Amino acid sequence: MDCIFCKIANNQSWAHKVYEDDKVVAFLDKHPINPGHTLTIPKKHEPDFFNLEEKIYLHLMTIAQKLAKIVSETINPKKVGLVVAGLDIPHTHIHIIPMHNYYDVTSKSILEGKRANPSDEELASMAEKLKKEMHYIF
Repeated sequence: MDCIFCKIANNQSWAHKVYEDDKVVAFLDKHPINPGHTLTIPKKHEPDFFNLEEKIYLHLMTIAQKLAKIVSETINPKKVGLVVAGLDIPHTHIHIIPMHNYYDVTSKSILEGKRANPSDEELASMAEKLKKEMHYIF
């Protein structure tokens, strides 16, 4: 597999690790939004966080929460943001980002002033579509 995060998790590639156990590893982002920007990943390769085994998912989120507190206490930003995106590297990862201003974790559409503005009807329609599928999960 040619996944850079799998290589980091398996010590086949180098990273500035800040935490590691048998299920997850956390390391500094190579291209941080701000100093202290940390990535937390499961060691097991899974592109989509919602497909992780529940036990791994809960452990990953618990570690991210603890690391976010450490980032907050160490860097002292206005806020610490968590982002799960994964478009750049198809391996589940949580960005822990020290935020000093509004633009540190803001979508391109908001920055460009192209923010969506759906009507109440459109929002109601989408809510209904999502609710109809809930029986598959809950």
